Amino acid sequence: METTVFRTTQSAEGPATILAIGTANPANVVDQSAYPDFYFRVTDCEHLQDLKAKFRRICERAAIRKRHLYLTEDILRKNPSLLAPMAPSFDARQAIVVAAIPELAKEAAEKAIKEWGRPKSDITHLVFCSASGVDMPGSDLQLLKMLGLPMSVNRVMLYNVGCHAGGTALRVAKDLAENNRGARVLAVCSEVTVLSYRGPDAAHIESLFVQALFGDGAAALVVGSDPIDGVERSIFEVASASQVMLPESAEAVGGHLREIGLTFHLKSQLPAIIASNIEQSLVAACAPLGLTDWNQLFWVVHPGGRAILDQVEARLGLQKERLAATRHVLSEFGNMQSATVLFILDEMRKRSAAEGRATTGEGDEWGVLLGFGPGLSIETVVLRSVPT
Repeated sequence: METTVFRTTQSAEGPATILAIGTANPANVVDQSAYPDFYFRVTDCEHLQDLKAKFRRICERAAIRKRHLYLTEDILRKNPSLLAPMAPSFDARQAIVVAAIPELAKEAAEKAIKEWGRPKSDITHLVFCSASGVDMPGSDLQLLKMLGLPMSVNRVMLYNVGCHAGGTALRVAKDLAENNRGARVLAVCSEVTVLSYRGPDAAHIESLFVQALFGDGAAALVVGSDPIDGVERSIFEVASASQVMLPESAEAVGGHLREIGLTFHLKSQLPAIIASNIEQSLVAACAPLGLTDWNQLFWVVHPGGRAILDQVEARLGLQKERLAATRHVLSEFGNMQSATVLFILDEMRKRSAAEGRATTGEGDEWGVLLGFGPGLSIETVVLRSVPT
C-alpha cells in the first residue's frame, strides 16, 4: 500500500502534452537546382561529368526545393579533408560539430521556452538528441550552460539513434512528464550533416543520395502534463508512444562512425519495407483508441525521401492533402534526421493558425507521428490536437 501511495503522489494526473515548439536552421541556404554545380565545383570534381549528371537526376527527383547547410564554401576550403571521398577526417569534422550542435540547439530551445512563457528555471528535465558531436561532457551539458538552466536539471543524451529519433525523444519526454508530477521537459533534436559530407565517388553511390537529401536544423519542444490554466497552452496531447524493430531489416538502412566520418548505407528496398510494415504498427497504436479511418487523422511522417512518402501514401490509401505538411517540410528543408518530424508539427500548427482552425492538426482531432530509422525501427506516436 505504501508503494502505491508513493507512486500516485509522484505521477502526473493527465497525459503529457506539447506546450511549445521552436525551430532553427543555419543561415546558409542552398538552392537544390544549383547544388550539383556547386557540389562538383567545390570538391574539384568537375571532370566527373557522368557522375555529376547522375547526381543532378537524384537532386531533381528528391522533391526538395532548398536546404539549410552549416557547411559553407569558406568552411569547406579551410577543411579540405572533408572534400575527399574517403580521407581520414574525423578530427576535423568533430571539431566543427562539437560546437555547432549545441549552438543550433540553443536557438531552437530559446524559441520554445519563449513561447512556453514560464521562467526557464522551471525546466526540470532535458532530453537531447543528435547524430553528431559525440563528446564527454556532451551537447546536453553544453546546452544547459548556454541557456543558463539549473545544474539540477535531469539530462538524457541520445547520440546516434537515427532518423527515427525525433519520435524517440518525444517518447522519452512523455515518460518523464507523466511519471514526475510537475515536470517540464525540454526535448531538443539538433542535426548537422558535417560528419557525412564528402566528395563524390563512383564507388560509393549511396553517398550521393546523402548529399542530395540531408539538411541541417534543430527543433525543441517543451513537454509537460497537467498544464497550468491561464499560464500554459497545450498544442498536442501525446496519447501513446511506441517503438518496434522490423525483423530481418537491419541491412535496409544504417550508419557507421569511422575515421572518414559517418557513412550511411541505404537499400533501394527501404521504402517498400516501410510501406509493407507500416499498417500493423498503426493498428497496434490506434485500435485501442478506436481510430481506424486513416483519412480522418492528421499525419506527421518522417520524410526519409520522396519514395517513402509515396509508398506510405499509396499503401494506406491516404488522400493527397494528408501528407501536405510533411511534403512541404521536405521541400523547404530536406531530411533533417531527428528534427524533421518536429518541424512538421510546427508547420502543421502554423497552417492551422493561418487558416483560423480551432485545432492544430489540420482540422482533425487525432493524428499520428511516424519516425523511421536504422534497425529498421519505427516510432509511432499518437497525438490529439488540443482546441485553441
